[in-house]
Amino acid sequence: MSDFTQIMMTDVAKMEQEHAEKAYQAFTEKFEPKKTTDDGYTPPLVMDAVNAWVASEYHRDPATFVRPFWPGADYQAQEYPPGCVVVDNPPFSILAQIIRYYCARGIDFFLFGPSLTLFSGRGLDGVCYIPTDSTIIYENGAQIKTGFITSLDAARVRSAPALYQAVKAAVKETQKNAAVELPKYTYPDNIITSAIVQRYSHYGIDFRVMPWECVLVSALDAQRETGKGIFGRGFLVSERAAAERAAAERAAAERAAAERAAAHKWELSARERAIVAELSAEAEKRAKA
Repeated sequence: MSDFTQIMMTDVAKMEQEHAEKAYQAFTEKFEPKKTTDDGYTPPLVMDAVNAWVASEYHRDPATFVRPFWPGADYQAQEYPPGCVVVDNPPFSILAQIIRYYCARGIDFFLFGPSLTLFSGRGLDGVCYIPTDSTIIYENGAQIKTGFITSLDAARVRSAPALYQAVKAAVKETQKNAAVELPKYTYPDNIITSAIVQRYSHYGIDFRVMPWECVLVSALDAQRETGKGIFGRGFLVSERAAAERAAAERAAAERAAAERAAAHKWELSARERAIVAELSAEAEKRAKA
């Protein structure tokens, strides 16, 4: 047998082995638990930040904190010792059900929730809503605006600036090694990037650059001197196209402002103003007491 033939047979054997291993891996993956949108996989640093804030704000011992929500777990079968606090990220799809379960049994909790629909649970008395504008990037890749709901606070709704800052710092630290944050640049009007033009599409602005008035570039000379470049590359364009771009920028800014101004503002009805008056009177009464 020649050396060439032996090498070819060895390569074929390796390829067959690799194919068999990939096929086996694909087969076994069918039986692994799948990550869903309910499985948050909260980054440890984020969880640590929330735990620290809850412990400080409500004077609770972290040793009493309970985390019953993990893939395959049954929170109703969890043991809840007297005086414990559930501090965890539950499945958002059954959040109201979970809160009612804890309220009915007198179990304290501090739970993550979807920020934009935080108030949507009906019949959730005795809870405090804490919208924090915290964008958490969970370990399953989901990026979700997150707020919190708790039984530990006397307020019905409140902000929590310190919690927001703590979570923000934890997310930033978590992502530091996971991905490189792209720098933010501004460019002269003679540079067109995809991100710039997509803004014009969004605001209904017709903008065109013809083939004879542009050239594709990966970086400006000033960027090359520092080892930087245009993300995704861009086009260096003529003065005519640059003037068109400047006009498009002004139009986009105007339409963005008009879009914000055109947002419909709802007014209170007479019935709702009467409710506000009653609430205000009760608040004033309690303030004087």
